Amino acid sequence: MITPAFAQGAPAAGGGDIFLQLVPFVLIFIIMWFLIIRPQQRRVKDHQEMIKNVRRGDTVVTSGGIIGKVTKVTEDSTDIDVEIADGVKVKVARSMIAEVRTKGEPVKA
Repeated sequence: MITPAFAQGAPAAGGGDIFLQLVPFVLIFIIMWFLIIRPQQRRVKDHQEMIKNVRRGDTVVTSGGIIGKVTKVTEDSTDIDVEIADGVKVKVARSMIAEVRTKGEPVKA
């Protein structure tokens, strides 16, 4: 019923080329890298740069939605002072700054 040519050409059960079986996983990883991981890393880098460059006089928006003007920045500290209303100052963690709206003037030396 089965000729010897068909019997010899049939692959063993599960014995296909391992490389061809891994190609879809590699392609999925490459697509996820360029569409998800790489842009997220770029956003994190831009956010860290923005936080590092915050200075007195900048108008900032916190991740909680509070808008205020930076009144005091200490380079070695993890928090800054933000004035949210006349005479109302709060301490905000640098990492909680979501956006810098307007840049202030540079500090006069």
